[in-house]
Amino acid sequence: MGNTLGRYVLREVATAWLLVTGVLLVILLVNQMVGVLERAAASQYPEGVVLELIGLGALQNLSILLPVGLLLGVVLAFGRLYHDSEMAAALACGAGPANIYLPVALLAALGTAGLAWLTLVLAPNATARALNLRSAALRAGQFAPIAPGKFRNFGGGNAVVYAQDVNPDGTLAEVFVERNRDALVEVALAARARHELSTDGLTHILTLYDGERFEGVPGQREFRIMRFAEHVVPVKVQLSVDATRALEAEPTASLIDSGDPDARAELHSRIAMPLMCAVLALLAVPLSRLRPRQGRYARVWVAVVIFFLYVNLITVGKVWIARGAIPEILGLWWTHAVVVLVALGVIVGPGLAYRLRYRIRGL
Repeated sequence: MGNTLGRYVLREVATAWLLVTGVLLVILLVNQMVGVLERAAASQYPEGVVLELIGLGALQNLSILLPVGLLLGVVLAFGRLYHDSEMAAALACGAGPANIYLPVALLAALGTAGLAWLTLVLAPNATARALNLRSAALRAGQFAPIAPGKFRNFGGGNAVVYAQDVNPDGTLAEVFVERNRDALVEVALAARARHELSTDGLTHILTLYDGERFEGVPGQREFRIMRFAEHVVPVKVQLSVDATRALEAEPTASLIDSGDPDARAELHSRIAMPLMCAVLALLAVPLSRLRPRQGRYARVWVAVVIFFLYVNLITVGKVWIARGAIPEILGLWWTHAVVVLVALGVIVGPGLAYRLRYRIRGL
């Protein structure tokens, strides 16, 4: 009977895990798509990199989806077994803790191994690839030739350029340029213009011919109006580098050899995620136990609260390690102990309180 029950529990938990993780992955992909498309529209990314950026973003976030998917999968599967009295029947027929915990432990071991590979190897590579793609796409979009009939943003949105047409000699015709310098707004209109890049490749140089320039502060009545035969407008493009994302892209081997506090904090964070998967999976079994007449989803909210507590503790601990607030040797091991104690309090606390009240009344 033990093998049959073990296979049955394994199938139920694995099915629930895959379903929950699949639903969360779809939601994540939708959010990733919205964010990537928004950045692509703002920075003129080439069309070919959008789908790859969405996939890489989902791969980076799987380290969060897999533990919460396994936690909710175990709670939902055992919640149904308890609610439909299948677990009560199995226990009445002599099923022991090994028959219940062994299938979950097997899934927890597989999930922990897969998550370790993901967080230590795949996710850093995916982050590095995403950063390279984003940088290349930003360069390709920001330094592409100005297309006629379309507005272009430069310099982080501080400059807007529009050209109605392109002349046979390659110059732009009927050009509109707006630049914001703090509160001052500069608008230039020109019959034609020439678009070039500086030698360092980081500055757009727009040479306007035969036009007018208007300068002033919006809301004030004083404006300067100037006519020009030739006017040069340099627009410098800032290609920002996200230091946090760059650290997440570092290979795990380089983090191990590094003595930088931020790098050590990142290393402990990567190690903590697989351990979190194992701890949550094993805690989910007693956490999903239902009292008579409880709904099958009664313990889901408790599982969600414990998961968010876990993630927040790891995030706070990572910041503390980076700032030197706690010894680096302590790492994030204490977060697992705190969550285990909180979960045990939720699991055995009500029973202990009930027995304590019973004894007090008996006295």
